[in-house]
Amino acid sequence: MSAQPRSDVSASGPGARAPEARLLTEAVTRLRRALRSSIRTDYPWETLPMAQVELLQVLGEHSPARISDLAARRRLAPSTVSGLIGQMITAGLVARDVDAADRRASVVTLTDAGREKLTAWNTAHERRIDAALAALDDDSRVAIGNALPALFRLAENLGGETGEGTAESVKEGTAESATGA
Repeated sequence: MSAQPRSDVSASGPGARAPEARLLTEAVTRLRRALRSSIRTDYPWETLPMAQVELLQVLGEHSPARISDLAARRRLAPSTVSGLIGQMITAGLVARDVDAADRRASVVTLTDAGREKLTAWNTAHERRIDAALAALDDDSRVAIGNALPALFRLAENLGGETGEGTAESVKEGTAESATGA
């Protein structure tokens, strides 16, 4: 597979996507695929499905949380999240407790094993991305660092994240680390 985006797709005619939208979609798709496969390189024994990793990530930032809150944050059906949480409880990654604010409801929290799994997953991804960034030339690293705030705003415009780790915090911190400063 070529490292460069395909240029054989025409962006003309009614309903055609803008070249930037098509290229960004392709880049994001490739990045997600590369990240998913690279974790298996560092941790070939790792079999945790991405949907569970994403729930661990949400719980890492917002714990304890109700199933309905997790479903809303991940844009999944509550029954889907409930099934995933059931699997994660069995695996010892999360625990279900009574909601202190409403004893009729339950909340989910990360266990120590879940927190360790999430930390290992994040560390592996950061190490892989750091290595990939180090292999780029300075101009490419600077361009990626400069693009991060706009990418977070784009995610917000698409209805993704709701403010945590957004453009402002990236502009102050992550952009500098991506540029090697």
